[in-house]
Amino acid sequence: MVPKLLLTTYPEVLVLQVISVLGALAILITYAANQFGWIKPSQLSYTVANFLGAGILMVVAILDRQIGFVLLQGGWTLVSLWGIFTILSGGHRDDSHPSC
Repeated sequence: MVPKLLLTTYPEVLVLQVISVLGALAILITYAANQFGWIKPSQLSYTVANFLGAGILMVVAILDRQIGFVLLQGGWTLVSLWGIFTILSGGHRDDSHPSC
């Protein structure tokens, strides 16, 4: 038996889709900005955008019961949170490694 989604009405699903697109855009725009040299991974804005985008997508994956994506986005969220703490505590993040 396939598990039933937590959100089943059209407005709920539509809102969830809009929210997930915003989360994905936060990550993609930040990634593109890094690739174009407009922002560096050592900047707080880069790490916060990744944290927010991944956190949003993790919640959407939880609601949609997508365990693989919960793992992926949960890991991304935790790594981004670690980066935020590193930056705020004055730690050094090395920008010499290429972004994936």
